Amino acid sequence: MEKLEFNIDSSEKSVRIDKYLAECCPDLSRSYLQSDSNVKKISTYITKKVSDRLQSIFKNDRPQFEEKWNDLKIFINYGMLTQEDFYEKASKFALFTDTDGKHYTYEEYQMLIKDNQTDKDGNLIYLYANNKDEQFSYIEAAKNKGYNVLLMDGQLDVAMVSMLEQKFEKSRFTRVDSDVVDNLIVKEDKKGDALEANKQEALSAVFKSQLPKVDKTEFNVMTQALGENSAPVMITQSEYMRRMKEMANIQAGMSFYGEMPDMFNLVLNSDHKLIKQVLSEEEIACAADIVPLQLSIDDATKQRDALQKKQEGKKEEDIPTSEKDELKDVNKKLDELKIKKEAVFAGYASKNKVVRQLIDLALLQNNMLKGEALNNFVKRSIELI
Repeated sequence: MEKLEFNIDSSEKSVRIDKYLAECCPDLSRSYLQSDSNVKKISTYITKKVSDRLQSIFKNDRPQFEEKWNDLKIFINYGMLTQEDFYEKASKFALFTDTDGKHYTYEEYQMLIKDNQTDKDGNLIYLYANNKDEQFSYIEAAKNKGYNVLLMDGQLDVAMVSMLEQKFEKSRFTRVDSDVVDNLIVKEDKKGDALEANKQEALSAVFKSQLPKVDKTEFNVMTQALGENSAPVMITQSEYMRRMKEMANIQAGMSFYGEMPDMFNLVLNSDHKLIKQVLSEEEIACAADIVPLQLSIDDATKQRDALQKKQEGKKEEDIPTSEKDELKDVNKKLDELKIKKEAVFAGYASKNKVVRQLIDLALLQNNMLKGEALNNFVKRSIELI
C-alpha cells in the first residue's frame, strides 16, 4: 500500500498518511477532520507541495503543462474554488484557453485584451463561449470586432466565472451570445434608435405574433440598428438570468431561479434589407385598418389622461363613482383597440413567409427549432427556393 511521508514541523515526528485512510477509519467524521489542527497542517502542507510541483512543471516545461491542462483543469479549479491559499498560488499558473485553442495565464490574458476590451466605465470585459459549435456565429461576430473569446466549457467554469469576477478588479465576464456584438462591450453612450416608435411597435407586433409557444420560455422582441451587414434577426439571453439558472443547477438554495422561465430577446436589425422589406410591406398591407384604429387609440388615450389628471391628488373615497366607472370604461376600450391592432399585424404576419423564416433561422441558429416547427421550416425553405 502506497504511503505519503513528510514532516509537519521540526518538533514533531514524521507523519505517515495512508492513501486509503477512508477505508481504514470509516468512523472518522468530516467535521472532526476539518477541525483537527494536525489535519489542517497536513492539508496546508499538501496544498503547498501540490501547488509548488505544478508551478515547477509550468515554469520548466510549459508546453507539457499546456498539453495536460484539460486533464488538470478540473482539479486545479476545484482547489481554487475551495481553498484561498491554493487560489493565491494557482492563479500564477492556471490557464485560460481561447476558442482558437491558445493558452494564457491570467496575467497574460489581461494584457492581451486590455486595449480593445475595456468598456466606457473602465471595466475589462472577458468574453466567453461554452460551446464553439452552437455559438459559432456569435464567436465569429466578436472576432470580426477584434475581440478575443475564451472557451469556458468545463464542469466548474460556471462557478469559476463568478469567483473570478470577484477576484479580478473592475472586470466582468460576458457570454458572447448574451447580447448583439455592438452591446457586448459598450465603449460610448448609445445614440437614439433611428426607427420611429410606431414603426418599432409595428415590427415588434408582427414578429411577436409568429413566435412559437415554447414551454417555460418567453421572448421579448426589440429593434436595434445594427448595420446592413449584420444578421436580420438574432436571439440573445441576459447574462445575469442565464447565469443564475446555471448556478441553480449546482448550488443549493437557488432553486427559485431554476423554476423561472428562460428569457430570450429576439433582436430585429432595422438596418437590414429584409426587415425594411417586412416593414414596408406591412405599412402598405395594414394601413387601411391601422390608421383608423390608431386615431381611436389616440382619442381614447387623451380621454384617459384627462380623467387621470382630474383625479390627481384626490383620495379614493373623494372620487365620484361615475368618474371611476368612466375611467374604467376608457381603459377597457383602450385594451380592446390595442388587441384589434395587434390582430391586424398578426393577420399580415401569418401570410408573410419571410417573417416566419427569419424567426426560424434565428431559432435554428440557437438549437431551438425542433419537431414539427423544424419540419415546417424545411418545407417552407424549399418553397422559397
